[in-house]
Amino acid sequence: MSDFINENPNVLDEAQLPTRNQDNDNDHYDVFQFQQSQHDNNGLCSLMASKRLSYILQDAQNDNTSSSILEDIDSMSQLIHLQSDFKNQRQASMDLDISMEDETEERQKIDPQEIYDLIAHISDPEHPMSLGQLSIVKLEDIKISDETDSPETRMKDLVIQITPTITHCSLATLIGLGIRVRLDRALHPKYRPTIILKPGTHQSENQVNKQLNDKERVAAACENEQLLNVIRKMLSTCK
Repeated sequence: MSDFINENPNVLDEAQLPTRNQDNDNDHYDVFQFQQSQHDNNGLCSLMASKRLSYILQDAQNDNTSSSILEDIDSMSQLIHLQSDFKNQRQASMDLDISMEDETEERQKIDPQEIYDLIAHISDPEHPMSLGQLSIVKLEDIKISDETDSPETRMKDLVIQITPTITHCSLATLIGLGIRVRLDRALHPKYRPTIILKPGTHQSENQVNKQLNDKERVAAACENEQLLNVIRKMLSTCK
């Protein structure tokens, strides 16, 4: 397997592999930190308003002398304003909580780049390089889609196309199995990975695809201790 005859024969350096834009991540983190700070400040203001209301009520209960009408009106006015401020601050805090929940959900979404990061550093079982370096896995060949007909479960279909280094690669099934084991261990069960060979890149394309996506065959393969040892070695270089 020393010859490379598929689409991208060039071996990539680790520094050339696609990565996420770190500047965008830092900006995203700063926004999250700012929102968290605002949430803490609103909570403190609400607590102070609640304490002030408690003090006024306590003073009113301990006051056994007759108050003037003006003092009563002033006290009631303070109570009304405090209650109004507390209500507004509580609503603002609730709105911010909802916004932060949406932000957290957005941050937890998995995109093709994250999938690529999970599998690109898997070692090739024959060459002393990673699947990303050999262009066996490519960012543009990873697709994630929602299943629209079952919104209650929100299952997500994950399709990964792999490109063997040569069209008669005898280890294509092993490579696909290593990718599947890696994803099964790293992803939530709602993600359903489908691993297939890129069309036209292997002479036994249909047979390999069937093996990689047959649950019974995959389960049987994962019970083979010798095969698992090879997969463990492949996954040992993952970051």
